[in-house]
Order: sequence, then structure tokens, then C-alpha cells
Amino acid sequence: MEVQANGKTVELSEAGWLLELDQWTEEVAVEIAKDIEKIGEMNQEHWDIINTARDYFSENGSVAEPRVFSKIMKEKFGKDRSDQKYIYSLFPTGLIKCANKIAGLPRPKGCS
Repeated sequence: MEVQANGKTVELSEAGWLLELDQWTEEVAVEIAKDIEKIGEMNQEHWDIINTARDYFSENGSVAEPRVFSKIMKEKFGKDRSDQKYIYSLFPTGLIKCANKIAGLPRPKGCS
């Protein structure tokens, strides 16, 4: 599997995860969202979640567990943007399977 972004081909796993994390760009994220996860136009709310997930990974070396992520979102953006329903409304298969994939983060163990 692969996506095209900025004239480059980026290889993905069979499930759509980046094989080389350093190939992530916002353009690659848009293509994964559109082609793999079937998300239309990404708005600022999508990017807030993606950037928050990437920041957490950068600071901690691992992806955030959903409960931890909800707490971070509450502190950063308020209660109305911190629950799982909100995240699922933007990323249909949730934080781990969808948002982290688009954010170019590694696939967690046990995640398809």
C-alpha cells in the first residue's frame, strides 16, 4: 500500500501505517486521511488532535493511551473536546486506529 504526496511515493503497511515514520508530512497525513481512512476535508479540530498526538509521542516516545489523551485534550482545549465521542466524531475508528495512523505514529502492539 502507498500514498502519493508532493510527488513522492510513501510506502505504507497493509493496514495503512507508515513504514518509515520520518516520511510523515502534513501532505502525507491528508492523503492517509482521504485514501485510507476515508475522511474528507480535515479541519482545525482534526489537526489539533493530530498535533497533540504527535507532541505526546515526541515527548514520551510512545503513543498516548485514550484516557491519557482525553485528559491532555481537556487541559488543552476544554471538556467539550476531550471525550471519546468527540474524537470518534472526527476519526471514525478512534484515536489509536485512525488519528495516530494519520499522525504518522507507530502502530501500537495488538492494533490492526
